Amino acid sequence: MSKRLQRQIAQLNEKLLGLGILVENRVSQAINSLKERDINLARTIIDADVDVDTTEVEIEEECLKLLALYQPLADNLRFIIATIKINNDLERVGDEAVNIARRALVILKYPPTNFPLNLWHMAESVCKMLRLSIDSLVMQDIDLAYKVCVMDNEVDTLHAENYETVKSALNSCQHEAEALMNLLFVSRHLERIADHATNISEEVIYLREGEIPRHKDI
Repeated sequence: MSKRLQRQIAQLNEKLLGLGILVENRVSQAINSLKERDINLARTIIDADVDVDTTEVEIEEECLKLLALYQPLADNLRFIIATIKINNDLERVGDEAVNIARRALVILKYPPTNFPLNLWHMAESVCKMLRLSIDSLVMQDIDLAYKVCVMDNEVDTLHAENYETVKSALNSCQHEAEALMNLLFVSRHLERIADHATNISEEVIYLREGEIPRHKDI
């Protein structure tokens, strides 16, 4: 039974990593749809969301089946619990990619704005956080995981700066209000992706160290 459980856990881990790669690509594509002003790409991302949702459900069902069949203990139990949480975070990242694509469809109705938003720098940082969080999961590397947790503060700061920029711009550019507000929503979606990447990294730390790092000074 132990060998069978280990084999199924290995398969589960492989499927989880596949979902991680999928949502990482979706986030990158969503950002590119806005940056390259590609309406068709934005629509493709929205239509393809079912793939992420289906995989998320399959992983959760597999976790519940393993818990019921084997009643695992210690490391195996910790892995399955962490997988359930990471799986949920990855699905939420996929949702945020769709949200960015939907915002892009609205923004692209307007000419490019020249307001000094930190959107592309923020997007680059968020994509790096997501990539590192998945790498930390693949390699079980807590140094990478801790690095992601530290980077979250930078993204929060960039979002706060974007908020102030849009708030000031709305006073003088009412005709671009819809585009500006949707750009701010994109910033918010990016911040949420960073939060989910941080959650994933915290679960990797939990897997390796056996304690939950939330609410600790990292």
